[in-house]
Amino acid sequence: MRTGRRNHVVLGLGLLPALWLWGQAPPASPPARPAAPPNPFTLSAEERARLEQRTAEDHADMMKQLGIAKLRPGRSGRPAAGDPNAANYDPAKANPYPDWPDVLTLKDGGRVTTAEMWWRKRRPEILEDFEREVYGRVPKDVPKVTWTVVENVETTVGGQPVVARRVVGHVDNSAHPAIAVDVRMAVVLPVNAKGPVPVLMMFGWGNMPGEPLPRFLGAQEPAAPPSPDQLIAAGWGYVSLSTASIQADNGAGLTEGVIGLANKGRRRTPEQWGALRAWAWGAARALDYLETLPAVDARRVGIEGVSRYGKAALVTMAFERRFALVLVGSSGEGGAKPHRRDFGEAVENLTGSGAYHWMAGNFLKYGAAEATFGSRNASDIPVDAHELIALCAPRPTFISYGIPEKGDAHWLDQQGSYMATVAAGPVFRLLGARDLGVNEDYRVAKMPPCNTGLLDGELAWRQHDGGHEDRSNMSFFIAWANRLLQYTPPPGPADQPRMRADRNSHIAHQQLLAKAKSGGIDVYFLGDSITRRWGATDYPDFLAHWKKTFHGWNAGNFGWGGDRTENILWRLENGEIDGVNPKVIVILAGTNNVGKEPGDEAKVADVTRGVSAIVDACRHEAPAATIVLTSIFPRNDNPAVMPTIARINSNLAKMAEERSIRFLDVNTGLADARGALFEGMTVDGLHPSLKGYEVWAERLKPILTEILGPPAATDRAPPPTGDPNAS
Repeated sequence: MRTGRRNHVVLGLGLLPALWLWGQAPPASPPARPAAPPNPFTLSAEERARLEQRTAEDHADMMKQLGIAKLRPGRSGRPAAGDPNAANYDPAKANPYPDWPDVLTLKDGGRVTTAEMWWRKRRPEILEDFEREVYGRVPKDVPKVTWTVVENVETTVGGQPVVARRVVGHVDNSAHPAIAVDVRMAVVLPVNAKGPVPVLMMFGWGNMPGEPLPRFLGAQEPAAPPSPDQLIAAGWGYVSLSTASIQADNGAGLTEGVIGLANKGRRRTPEQWGALRAWAWGAARALDYLETLPAVDARRVGIEGVSRYGKAALVTMAFERRFALVLVGSSGEGGAKPHRRDFGEAVENLTGSGAYHWMAGNFLKYGAAEATFGSRNASDIPVDAHELIALCAPRPTFISYGIPEKGDAHWLDQQGSYMATVAAGPVFRLLGARDLGVNEDYRVAKMPPCNTGLLDGELAWRQHDGGHEDRSNMSFFIAWANRLLQYTPPPGPADQPRMRADRNSHIAHQQLLAKAKSGGIDVYFLGDSITRRWGATDYPDFLAHWKKTFHGWNAGNFGWGGDRTENILWRLENGEIDGVNPKVIVILAGTNNVGKEPGDEAKVADVTRGVSAIVDACRHEAPAATIVLTSIFPRNDNPAVMPTIARINSNLAKMAEERSIRFLDVNTGLADARGALFEGMTVDGLHPSLKGYEVWAERLKPILTEILGPPAATDRAPPPTGDPNAS
């Protein structure tokens, strides 16, 4: 990623789009750029000991306030042999309290049968229990936040031009100057948007594009591109919100941060908010700021987080109804995992000194072994995770997990979280939304196989095949969200590289990179699905014809379905032709840019520029290769588009030079002079049949023979690839 320019005057990337995106000009004398937060994984031994001591003191104080003499120890995820506190991973023992609070039964025993009863009676009951007993109450007099843009950056994310702004929200501390809270976030929006865009707010570090992030030691890098890249490629914006700037992630910080400021430096009382509610409050204030930006569609702002931030994302969605949707990643206990499930992490892990600060002080009662009120356990909590999920209804809610083999440990209880998602379904249905579509009772509902998404409704579930992250689900989330939000990303310029946002394309790109690195390719085919199907493992009849036609010429197929010219350019820029050095490059591109509707001269010029950019990229990477620029094929799914195709092909023909570029017009063998396809040439009015590929082959073979000579007896090309979804 190239380093962007950092400005306080709007320049470059198009003056009007940038002005519109930045919206709010920074002050004439902006505050100093804030220092990067310390890496919590690299604290010194002295600092760690100091924080642990202060945390222990605060935790002991809360136990005293509650009259708790002894807490049960938390479960151990890595126990020594014979450890009595070892986490349970036996499904047969996982449900000591199988009957959870009924989400549609009022406290007086009445049944909720209408949406009006839910909003007026049941939802307030559930909210009150969560506030009082689980996550804590936000004080009514939390100070106001004043937002200031301190830095503007022109840069790229995932190869796409963006305007990024670093924004700081100062929380008024005039009533208690000893505590300063300055909420940090980065707001990143695409330049090429034609109007307000949806935005995903992500709990994390508040980092600007290109700034390094702290990493867990030993964490596996997901196969999918970073979530910001996927979002920008899909025409979304994103926000990185620093949780540490709102509230520290430890008990020592409870007298500081926004909790400490609102409490004037005093320790919490049992009903007051914990860090999860504080982070949710910070997200709501960040949404206040986004609502002032004309480039943001404030009705389509989502919230996202993973692990503890997954808990926070779910809490935010439940309490702040302005958020339109949520992606809850690997949230575990305190998030989508039921408290009443004894599998992996347990309630007692959240009542101990390591995690109690996330919750209300009152939550400690449910880990009490000895107290003035006796002892309590998970079954005494008046609410559970399925009700937290239900509070999000009817807004789109996506529950995401990975697999233990990649680091998303059994500790998180994926199965229990699935059961909670099923149990939340009745509220979604009551409010006119669609749930998972599962008929089983939550007590017996079995989690579907990995990579089997339940994504048809507003309530969604998918366990991906990655680890403790959700970016492996991000492309599925984006497609699901676009459908529910009725958002169609605008296409970008045809000659500007653009990454595909779907994960299947990411996997295919990795396969094509491996194919490129294998070597032995003399004829390099480049294009979209028309090219791909000819030499793909999931089209065996076409593949047999490919092998028969090109055996001995060492042909490699680098087509990918659905690609526009800008997507092909991105693949070329990201290694798919690096070091290949083919002798011939066969290009067929632009069909998906044309689409089904006829276009004006602007579209003709745009597609022509896109194909020309592909030619230029190929010539740059393989200057000695002959380029065979193939005509865009006729398509009869809408005959009215044929004049547009004809005008583009006329432009492409003009690119041909005597030796380095050949224009190959296949269309006269596929269709008549009006563009009507001959009988049997396609399978669907767009993609060639075997007969259509035979026409292409017969037009192409003389050129290959002229350049390469007759095919050799043996073939050195790497094995063909296919559609990853097909396997």
